[in-house]
Amino acid sequence: MEPLKGLILSGGKGTRLRPITHTSAKQLVPVANKPVLFYGIEAMAEAGIEEVGIVIAPETGREIEEAAGDGSRFGVRISYILQQEPLGLAHAVLTAEPYLGASPFVMYLGDNLLQGGISELVTAFRAHSPDALILLTPVPDPENYGVAELASTAPGAVGRVVRLIEKPDAPATDLALVGVYMFTAQIHDAARAISPSARGELEITDAIQYLLDGGMHVEPHIVRGWWKDTGRLEDMLEANRLILDNLPGRIDGELIDSRVDGRVVIESGARLERTIVRGPAIVGAGARLTDCYVGPYTAIGERCEITGSEVEHSILLAGCTVSDLDGRMESSLLGRNVTVRRGDRQPRAYRFMVGDNSDISIL
Repeated sequence: MEPLKGLILSGGKGTRLRPITHTSAKQLVPVANKPVLFYGIEAMAEAGIEEVGIVIAPETGREIEEAAGDGSRFGVRISYILQQEPLGLAHAVLTAEPYLGASPFVMYLGDNLLQGGISELVTAFRAHSPDALILLTPVPDPENYGVAELASTAPGAVGRVVRLIEKPDAPATDLALVGVYMFTAQIHDAARAISPSARGELEITDAIQYLLDGGMHVEPHIVRGWWKDTGRLEDMLEANRLILDNLPGRIDGELIDSRVDGRVVIESGARLERTIVRGPAIVGAGARLTDCYVGPYTAIGERCEITGSEVEHSILLAGCTVSDLDGRMESSLLGRNVTVRRGDRQPRAYRFMVGDNSDISIL
């Protein structure tokens, strides 16, 4: 098999993460202080893929280009492919066809996280040479995903793929397609052959079904580790927790009358004064924490300033200012340049999002 290319889809409007994504691409919202998109690029590089195309939208494309650059810091070469409208994953494949050419490729949804990367899967794809390789995982709500039906087989074995359906009303199985796919160039003809779905999109499930109906070999792999589609607040926070669970401790910042417990990363330039940090947690470069209790499972972005607050299981994006809250924030995602001010009564902020350039008085 000739060298694989990578295709990362970073278009879309991020409606499920609004208002955070009104002014920021959802793929750049950080998990454990690193943009979600970067995990996909790094997975490509670790799997030995050198050429990566990123599909971008007109609204957020420039921001993504500025963040990821030419790919040299990841060890890959990045090209950017403009998709004018989010008309489905198969439409994105067709949009990228001039870049992909006849090359086999890995397609990775830019807002997804997959434990363990894709190196073993790329190896299997090369070794078995199917026309497509799909990843499946059991989910509690399969009606929200593309769902696969497999032929019955011996216990412990994975049967062949029989049928794929996008967001079925009555799912026949709980096996959802994970946002990582591997294809040969056959997928381009399949994408051209299908019609838009009821929601007006060219569905990748329909394109893969076209391959199946034509007798092509579609190989399924069951994901045993965790996988997260970070398009919702609760999934973003859960992904943050899962990554922090494997965080090695490191303290490069300044601690003044402060204490850290457990696996904690304090980046260079961060300053903590009279603060307790309970891991796993990460504090970004240039952050200032005074008279705080932080963690566990908290990611504080670069240049955040937090005073007199208790923060747990939260993601605070770069530029936040939380002053004299004297209360507790839990399970929260705060946008850039947010100011949270103390009100007249004891505040408690719980499971909420705020957008960029906000000013909030909690009463």
